[in-house]
Amino acid sequence: MEITKTEIKSITLQNKAGLELTLLNYGATIQSLKVPNANGTKTDVVVGLLNAEDYAKNSYKEHNIFLGSSVGRYAGRISAGKFSIENEVYKIPVKNGLHLHGGNEGFDKKLWTIETFSEDHSSVTFSYESKHLEEGYPGHLKVSVTYTLEEANLDITYKATTDKTTVVNLTNHAYFNLDGSGSILNHTLQINNTHHLDVDENLHPSGKLLSSDKTRFDFKKESIINREDFKGFDDTFVLGKDKIAASLSSKESGIKMVVITNQPALVIYTKDKFPAVPLSANYSDYPAICFEAQNFPDAPNNKNFPSSILQPGEVYENKTRFSFSLIS
Repeated sequence: MEITKTEIKSITLQNKAGLELTLLNYGATIQSLKVPNANGTKTDVVVGLLNAEDYAKNSYKEHNIFLGSSVGRYAGRISAGKFSIENEVYKIPVKNGLHLHGGNEGFDKKLWTIETFSEDHSSVTFSYESKHLEEGYPGHLKVSVTYTLEEANLDITYKATTDKTTVVNLTNHAYFNLDGSGSILNHTLQINNTHHLDVDENLHPSGKLLSSDKTRFDFKKESIINREDFKGFDDTFVLGKDKIAASLSSKESGIKMVVITNQPALVIYTKDKFPAVPLSANYSDYPAICFEAQNFPDAPNNKNFPSSILQPGEVYENKTRFSFSLIS
């Protein structure tokens, strides 16, 4: 699908707390999120491309880094290139042995409709309709995402309904750097998990939950990311009953971010470096970190995982809040 420059629209939300959020209808994408820092100015804490039209260019899309995009119909990996629902097998596209973030043309590469835009410019809702068997998934899926700035919080709410039993798992793929440039290795991270998913060499879950206690996945106590056992993350952290999933902070900017969600897992991803794409700031090794609040990857093929099934008449809802403050 070829997207023209004139079809890509940009919307900026702002509120009295000083948050400023720039969104694109292409992929229902976060391009920028500016947050007040300890110096009394604003830091753009989300990695974005320099220009809106850059997101639709093949020179960017070929890297599959999903900067700030809404991903689906199923966020994360699904193994074996298929899954079954009600004794019917559905084949889904595989590239290099992998089905990731909804397939070849996932929701991140679609033009979403701008449904509502609040008069005070603090909230907007995008929608998209995914047809039956798009990327192999059953059911006509109606999806929406609402971005809201409420005080010092960014709220992201995904909803979906279907006319046929299907699987769904939506999330936002924003990359955060609380200094607005450089690296996140000096950031402090805390994760409220006790277990993480065991994976194979292709990062497909084996179905086992492993204890994170006293392993490199143990961030129950706030720790500098670049500690001795840090090897980078592309991992699923299983969340407990506490809806506060994680926190991130930087002494340089003085900004702290808390992640709150109703989802059972947090996929945390730290890319080692960005490819040569036109970014809006300069970044170094380990430039940013993703907090993808979602269901478990490959849940359609693992009965012991939380169900990803959505039935007609039901409403899927993923509610995640990114709450900002200054380090006291």
